[in-house]
Amino acid sequence: MADALVLRDGDDVAVALGDIGPGERVPGGVPGGNIAAPGVVVRAAVPAGHKIALRDLPAGARVHKYGEVIGAATVPIEAGDHVHVHNLAFVPSAVSHDPGSRARPVTPAPGGATFDGFVRPGGRVGTRNYLGVLTSVNCSATVAKLIARKAQALVEASPHVDGVVALTHGTGCGMAAPGEGLDILRRTLSGYAAHPNFAGIVAVGLGCEVNQLADLDLTGCPTPVRSLTIQEAGGTTAAAQAGVEALASLLPEAESVRRTPVPASELILGLNCGGSDAFSGMTANPALGSAVDLLVAHGGAAVLAETPEIYGAEHMLTARAASTAVADALLARIAWWDAYTAASGASMDANPSPGNKAGGITTILEKSLGAIAKGGTTPLRGVYEYAQPVTAKGLVFMDTPGYDPVSVTGIVAGGAQLVCFTTGRGSVFGAKPVPSLKLCSNSRTYAAMAEDMDVNCGVIADGQATVAEVGKNIFDLVLAVASGRATASELLGFGDEEFAPWQLGAVL
Repeated sequence: MADALVLRDGDDVAVALGDIGPGERVPGGVPGGNIAAPGVVVRAAVPAGHKIALRDLPAGARVHKYGEVIGAATVPIEAGDHVHVHNLAFVPSAVSHDPGSRARPVTPAPGGATFDGFVRPGGRVGTRNYLGVLTSVNCSATVAKLIARKAQALVEASPHVDGVVALTHGTGCGMAAPGEGLDILRRTLSGYAAHPNFAGIVAVGLGCEVNQLADLDLTGCPTPVRSLTIQEAGGTTAAAQAGVEALASLLPEAESVRRTPVPASELILGLNCGGSDAFSGMTANPALGSAVDLLVAHGGAAVLAETPEIYGAEHMLTARAASTAVADALLARIAWWDAYTAASGASMDANPSPGNKAGGITTILEKSLGAIAKGGTTPLRGVYEYAQPVTAKGLVFMDTPGYDPVSVTGIVAGGAQLVCFTTGRGSVFGAKPVPSLKLCSNSRTYAAMAEDMDVNCGVIADGQATVAEVGKNIFDLVLAVASGRATASELLGFGDEEFAPWQLGAVL
């Protein structure tokens, strides 16, 4: 038989593990499962990661994968047919919710895993030691980059400082004040200013913008902050010089700090997926979920996000909610997204990108069922709005868009000191001041883009390792990276351009 996998007993489709030609036979049941099935003959060529019908399905029939509905047949489908966008379409989710029904106590892990981190005043722990230049508005972006560039020589002479990051963005003025968009921007900037991966911050404004530096209230920030505006400094050159001098004043303290062993419970791990394919939900995401379970067992926290990419699978999270209030908070964010997309004349099913579809993902339901596996199996302890500080231990959820830079920006603002990023098509991404680990879902992409990837989770589909084994490898690598090991994206220099706060509201 050709290599194909049925993920759950009763699924209507199998997934091709490699390219399959017409006339080849694929198995029709889960290996060792309860349903005996003789398999089907493939009727036309099916690319790797794509779906094959295991039985005849009439038009309108709900189609199941992962044991859940991923869409409805738009035309009659015969056993052995390729199932994809030409014959399968999104249908609104009709699931029911049973909050807490699958929430199980977490057994603490023995051994007390640790990593070597930077302990900041007040007990915050960083995984990197950067200085930052934070901008209040797009108008100060160029000056911020000038400051970072001019200060580079100073930083290079300080071997214990990882670098200078200019956090520039495209907003900060022309905004409704007060307003939701301004609130989100200020929360994001404040979260970065307080991030433990920064030893010091220079905040730069123009001076006349809606988002005034004074309104950020950085005086209470636990990170040392120096502030200036271009207008008060006397223009670009003077402001850049003042910024370099401010960074120089922060440098001795940044250079003096050293890594010390801390428990893994101090780690907040951000979870994200981008450039996903059908293998993502079968290999990389479940393996990351296994690593998350290990981190939670050691007392740490993990942040699942990308609300459009849990859409249609949210019942699997509410069932693990630690309380009814947590489940209700998650459903409130789903309802907000329904209204938000409807107001724009859009559908949540617009989320799968052309690359997702080329990799075998047909609908948002299918994508979400695979994406949610990043969160592992432990109870959902909290739900946070975009860029809110994460204070709970265990698995939590943050409301973010699915667009990777915007999503990760919110997660980092919430306090995550490290990000695990799964990809099937081959995303390139970094997120200074936080290291990003790339977990590749299939061996083909891993071989083609080896310099961008940190872990090949494709060995699971290749039959060379189990999900649990790869999950343990990811967990060990997370601790090594938290202790200073460079990731592929760091070695390639990614992370300076990916700061992207979520922009909401009218542009005035």
